Order: sequence, then structure tokens, then C-alpha cells
Amino acid sequence: MTELLVVLVLLLVVVAVVAVVLGMRARRAARQGESRAGVPQDPFGTGDQDSLRGDPRALKAGDIVEIRSTTYTVRGSLRLDEGGWGWSEHLLDDAKGTQVWLAVEEDPDLILTLWTPVTGVGAPGEATVEHDGRTYRSGESGEANFRSEATTGLDAEGTVRYHDYETSDGALLGFESYGGAAWEATAGEKLSRYDVLIYPTAD
Repeated sequence: MTELLVVLVLLLVVVAVVAVVLGMRARRAARQGESRAGVPQDPFGTGDQDSLRGDPRALKAGDIVEIRSTTYTVRGSLRLDEGGWGWSEHLLDDAKGTQVWLAVEEDPDLILTLWTPVTGVGAPGEATVEHDGRTYRSGESGEANFRSEATTGLDAEGTVRYHDYETSDGALLGFESYGGAAWEATAGEKLSRYDVLIYPTAD
């Protein structure tokens, strides 16, 4: 009889301990849910698109990028910083050896821009630049630090000067000078989130 009483007491103690542990976990989960609910959410966030089409902010060398039915491989990436403001530019290469750059930034919305090298444009500095029968007006300019990853054709790190121009209908013309070298020009085109599909490689 005494042994049975001891067993019953032990069982009651175990049940009480389990109930306390489960109650603590439930309260902790509720608090975490409340804290997440209290965090402001962007109603125009691209979380769903990132899960379906890949996250451009996570691009790295070796990833496959499809832009308007053309497939590219990421050869390398530049991580740029200007006074705490950061963005990335990725060197893309298609099966024919054509190389373009995909710029990815948040301001605060996600901005994707495809840049294609052009020649015969000259150098920036004037209020307007003529190219291919169009007039581009001066926009942003400055100097940033960069860090190079994988294959970009640039030093591992350094500085780059840039000067961007834009037409009235949104076409872009960019100039960049890495480490004091000659200016290089690229024609830019803003992309929709739906223009870009990413197939990331395994880490």
C-alpha cells in the first residue's frame, strides 16, 4: 500500500512538472507572436515574390539569373558602400559571352537595373549628354568604396567614381571610373521584379 502511494505521488509530481513546462512554453510562444505582430510590416514587401522567383539581394557568384528569357550566370559581384549606403552590382555572362551588370539596391523599395556597356559616349560632367539620338540629363554622382567577389576584372577592393544620367522617359546612362581609370559608360534599363528569375546554387 505504501509503495502504491509513493508511485501515485511521483506520478502527480511528474504531471505537475510537465504542466508547468508546457504552460511556460505556451506563454513564451504567445509573447514572441505578440512581438512579431508589433513589428511594422511593409504592405508592398516582396517576400512572396522572393520565395517564388528568388531573392536578388542574396545573389552570389555561380547563381543562374534569367532576365526576360535570357539566361545568365553570375561571374562575380561588387559590394559598394557610400557613407553607409550600400548596394550590389553583379557581373552576368550569357552562353554567347555577352556580359552585362545587374544592380540591386533598396531605396526603400527593391530597385533592379540592367546595365549594358556602350562606347563612344565620352565623359560625364556636363548637364546633358547626347547618346544614340537621345538627351540624358545629369542625375546622381559621387564616390563609393567597393569590394570585389569572384570574377569581376577589378581589384579586390578600391574606390569608384560614378555619374548617372536619365532621359525624361526613364532611360539611364551611367559612367564609372574605378581607381582613377578612364570613364566607362553603360546604358541602363530599370527592370520589374517579374523580369528577373533566380536559380541559386547551393551554399
